[in-house]
Amino acid sequence: MRVKTVLPGLVLLTLTGACAGPQESAGQPPTPTWTAPAKYGFTLDSQCGERALIGRFRVTVRDEVVDAEGLDDAARRALMLRLADLVPTLTRLEAEAEQARRDGADVVTVERDPADGHPTKITIDPARNAIDDETCYTIEDYTIG
Repeated sequence: MRVKTVLPGLVLLTLTGACAGPQESAGQPPTPTWTAPAKYGFTLDSQCGERALIGRFRVTVRDEVVDAEGLDDAARRALMLRLADLVPTLTRLEAEAEQARRDGADVVTVERDPADGHPTKITIDPARNAIDDETCYTIEDYTIG
């Protein structure tokens, strides 16, 4: 009988612990929550998958992307497609990762800058066993203003 009364509490404790969120490393301060400023810039390196957004881009944001420069041949070719909203803001990249999580992607990781919390790397793989469905972004040279 005692096991029956303890077991529901153990299950509840396990479930609530699993929902507590990511654990911080011992001795490491938590990564700050990032809020996108109105004006910022960054370099986006997008190299995975079969899609239009491939290459290195220098991106300028003023609430939305106002300029995207191709820094390599792949990026310049992608920009020649003139697809509306091809190059995303960091907010849109974060939303893409969150949507992939909700959709049940096998892998969704968002790495963040420990100083201000802006995303530095985003990896999405909807199905581990599928080929060329991955999305991976590296964000560098982030500047505010």
